[in-house]
Amino acid sequence: MLIEWLKVKVPPELREQYIQKDDEIWTPLLSNYSGFAGKEVWINPQDPTEIVMVIHWESQDGWKSIPAETLEETDRQFTQAMGQSFPFVEEGEYQVRKFMQRPA
Repeated sequence: MLIEWLKVKVPPELREQYIQKDDEIWTPLLSNYSGFAGKEVWINPQDPTEIVMVIHWESQDGWKSIPAETLEETDRQFTQAMGQSFPFVEEGEYQVRKFMQRPA
């Protein structure tokens, strides 16, 4: 499993709108691709401007199968819906080596 990790800074008054639009625009697109395993949105309680998106992929092939043109068009739609651009301040890729599950 791979983790795509994205951090963005958003003014606190736009945070909920950003999360909602991300869920309406980006999440459905990603879920159409093989290997998409889920997404979490983290809010930093110490910094109301910080949002981290943790996207779970079954493989790098599934993640990287999204055409660049599709990503660019989706980003354009998201920027238009938000009325401005919010560049990522940090991006990362992590490999999950061990995943702890709770006993049933």
